[in-house]
Amino acid sequence: PHGIWLEGNHLYVGEEHQIIRFDFDDRALTLSNKTVVLPDLPNGGNHYTRTIKRGPDGWLYVTIGSSCNVCIEEHSWRAAMIRFTETEEPQLFASGLRNTVGFDWHPLSGDLYGVDNARDWLGDEFPPDELNHIVEGAHYGWPHFNGANVADDDEGYEGALAELAPTAPAHEFDAHTAPLSITFLKHSQNTGPNGSALVAQHGSWNREVKIGYQIVRLDWSSDGAIIETPFVTGFELDDDVIGRPVDVLEGLDGTIFISDDFGDAVYRIVYDELS
Repeated sequence: PHGIWLEGNHLYVGEEHQIIRFDFDDRALTLSNKTVVLPDLPNGGNHYTRTIKRGPDGWLYVTIGSSCNVCIEEHSWRAAMIRFTETEEPQLFASGLRNTVGFDWHPLSGDLYGVDNARDWLGDEFPPDELNHIVEGAHYGWPHFNGANVADDDEGYEGALAELAPTAPAHEFDAHTAPLSITFLKHSQNTGPNGSALVAQHGSWNREVKIGYQIVRLDWSSDGAIIETPFVTGFELDDDVIGRPVDVLEGLDGTIFISDDFGDAVYRIVYDELS
């Protein structure tokens, strides 16, 4: 189990091969009446996480990572985002997303953004990890293109399916930073950050000099440019790692929670009126 989505008295859980739902008692903190609401997700190979969230349109959205570093997938739901409801059949929403673990909707525009982990073994500086503006029916390049639609010539993928007209990233992160989540802020007591996004970068594992291991903030300027600045750092110093951020959540009072699967910890950030 990886992704969870709690609404009312229902708790949805994304397992590698299915989505299940429980009745949730928030007083007794108990689960009951397990129901499989979406069976037969493709599984096996790499990237076993399944993130699930309810969109503003009422559909449940699920991301399923690729089975490999770079390959042609047999199942159309691999390296993709799907959506479904309890009464509607699942449908492919967007594809070419190698491993989009984190996604969220902008609180003002309603636009959907996801952070994608690009492929490995093309060097320390390429390809960049991605922030994608995800729209229905779009293809985001993998495995045929990397970054800003640079053709992948490894293992004969150069030129394959060039008619896809892939959508380039809205923003590029440094290569191998491994962004795993994106959360738009809506409840900050200091209203300045509201509308900004926080992205947890899990950090590199196959790069000569380590990179990532931080929370970065994304801001949208009036001309549409996306500005990236550090928000929480210190998880890595001189190749010494003490933490690897995974997810960021915001409480209704503006409190920010950060999970760390290296330090086995959850950190809390609160607004200091004196600062």
